[in-house]
Amino acid sequence: MATTQFNKKSLGIDAPEPAVTPPAATTGSTSFAKKPKIGSGKSKKREIPEGLWTKCPKCSTMVFDKELDENLKVCPHCQHHFSISARERVHSLVETCSFEEMDAEMTSKDILSFTGVATYASKLSEYQKSTGQKDAVITGIARIGNHRVALGVMDFSFLGGSMGSVVGEKLTRLIESGTEKSLPVIIISTSGGARMYEGMFSLMQMAKTCGALAYHAKSKLPYISVLTHPTTAGVMASYASVGDLIIAEPGAMIGFAGPRVIKDTTQAELPPGFQTAEFLLDRGLIDAIVPRKEMKNQLITYMDFMLAGQKKSAA
Repeated sequence: MATTQFNKKSLGIDAPEPAVTPPAATTGSTSFAKKPKIGSGKSKKREIPEGLWTKCPKCSTMVFDKELDENLKVCPHCQHHFSISARERVHSLVETCSFEEMDAEMTSKDILSFTGVATYASKLSEYQKSTGQKDAVITGIARIGNHRVALGVMDFSFLGGSMGSVVGEKLTRLIESGTEKSLPVIIISTSGGARMYEGMFSLMQMAKTCGALAYHAKSKLPYISVLTHPTTAGVMASYASVGDLIIAEPGAMIGFAGPRVIKDTTQAELPPGFQTAEFLLDRGLIDAIVPRKEMKNQLITYMDFMLAGQKKSAA
């Protein structure tokens, strides 16, 4: 039987390998193959446009600004009451086109020529531009329901709602106008206290406003004080605390010195909820807590009761 012999040559094992020509090298550079990029797996942080959402400081929920405005700046999830401007508050309470503003152009003078990190004059100019107001209170005659009232509304966004000579003078004129016209007086307070830039001229407003309210009380006319967050120091120690009826918004901080100052001074542990509206209501220091959305109707109810039997103040 014939046999076939195989050797390396017949199998082509010894055959030379084909030559491979390397790519031409570029002078002065080293060429490397590009590797595909591998993602880290982390998604890019989503940016939220400014001016559309607000984070609630109480429940941390992001609330659509339009929804917040429609709800009178009250969180729809936890009912936290955000700060609200004086103009917005007036709009939420009075009947359409019924507000007749008083002393709208009254402005403070830098009587003491106060200087510091910034001058008082520059501070006034800054806040007048940012808020569109001359000072920290708006006063006027308005109609709430069927009742004409002398209404004063403070604004915390103007120098912390501090009470200077203009705030005291405007409120005193408002109270005197209410007494003269036999109208109930409603003052909605939010303030950090007396305005340090005016010294004693600020502190004397405490006595002046309370004096005007005493004459108002002699005429047997009601004064309703509404306390909002925060109402403290010289304002709380004067006209804000002498109402015939004292009501507050939920969660408002109300007191003279703040809780941190009291704790640092006395070295005492303060009870939970100290100086909140709820804390004061439990101890009889205020008469009621009224949510912002119910404020208008409640004020009408209170005035219906307080003015019963007297000459109607209807428009």
